[in-house]
Amino acid sequence: MNNILIIGGYGNFGSYITKTLSQDADLKITIAGRSEYKAKAFVVDYPKVDYAIMDITKDLDETLSRLSPDIVIHTSGPFQGQGYDVAMSCINHGCHYIDLADARDFVTGIDTLNGLAKDKGVSVISGASSVPVLSSAVIDAYKSEFSKLEDIDYGIATAQQTNRGLATTAAILSYVGKPFKALIDGKSQDVYGWQNLHYQDYPQLGKRLMGNCDIPDLELFPKAYHDLKTLRFYAGTEIRFMHLGLWLMSWPVRLGWVKSLQPLGPMLVRIANKFDWLGSSNSAFHMRVSGVGADGTAHEKTVYIIARSGHGPYIPCIPAIVLARKLVHDNNLKTGAYSGMGQVSLMEYLDALKALDIEFIET
Repeated sequence: MNNILIIGGYGNFGSYITKTLSQDADLKITIAGRSEYKAKAFVVDYPKVDYAIMDITKDLDETLSRLSPDIVIHTSGPFQGQGYDVAMSCINHGCHYIDLADARDFVTGIDTLNGLAKDKGVSVISGASSVPVLSSAVIDAYKSEFSKLEDIDYGIATAQQTNRGLATTAAILSYVGKPFKALIDGKSQDVYGWQNLHYQDYPQLGKRLMGNCDIPDLELFPKAYHDLKTLRFYAGTEIRFMHLGLWLMSWPVRLGWVKSLQPLGPMLVRIANKFDWLGSSNSAFHMRVSGVGADGTAHEKTVYIIARSGHGPYIPCIPAIVLARKLVHDNNLKTGAYSGMGQVSLMEYLDALKALDIEFIET
């Protein structure tokens, strides 16, 4: 099992997955996408990598029949609003499927394909990204310190000098100013995208503004960690006035004056790019878990992941790389359709980050 097709393999996330997996001598890598120009330009530097021109909405089945991949890695977002056509095609063709989705409904609904995937003997894994894979890996690494794990507060602070993709921007804009459910004080309550403005202090980086983000974890984790009372996730940009600008733009959506900011994606990306000179290439992840310790007293643990040299965007790529290698070398992942939660340990994750300018800190 060594034939891997990476949809969007020349894109922001897909390119790092392609570069990394192409270093494995026993793998045959093919990238696929709509742009022949971008695909050709990419493989010039990676002669071991092949390419195929494909539009997932038109000729996916023909491509799968022709290439007969063992594993398909789907990186072409945004997944908000996408259906399961790619996953279904993979099931029908008998190949394993991994995606980098961070869309809440998409990831949490993947189990509707569970029976079909089991019947075909394939693994269909959605949400192979920072959330819920890294987030659950951190929780699972420390949960033995708690008799009750009650509160989880975490977030991602992005770097300004990063190759921001339109798909990622569109995904964020799809819920800015809109309500979604989060567990707060033991109750499922409405919060609003990019609101609840506050600062988060990071080692070495200082304070970053943060706001609410909608992710699969907000639905998955309360079912997995039964003592949880509060679960909050945030994200923020490095440059404060840009974060504040998006916060201000969230209000017309919340008030119902504007349906969605998603159509503004291309314009906002162009504007953001003009201010790269004001920022850095440093980003961060934090997670603070608290509750009742094993000794019955209050207990808290905080971890930080500090990424420099523009390596932050590689962090979401790690789960797909690790899971693909597991399928190739061990083939010990369960069949069926499920989220990536709990599928990669923290040790495995950190080991895959060793080649990058990334530091793990625990307090």
